[in-house]
Amino acid sequence: MNWGSASDFFAMGGHGLFVWGSYAVTALCLLIEPVLAVRRHARARRAATGADGPPIPGDD
Repeated sequence: MNWGSASDFFAMGGHGLFVWGSYAVTALCLLIEPVLAVRRHARARRAATGADGPPIPGDD
């Protein structure tokens, strides 16, 4: 497609909100996923090594 200006490019013929919103959601997911994976991994390691502290009696 041929756009006459930068604002025409970003408007994308009236579909800009959907296109750029989709890019934003995808970028957000790509940024958040590694953070969540590291947190899950750290939690699993703590649980596997028993680093959560001594067990509480009667807490079965």
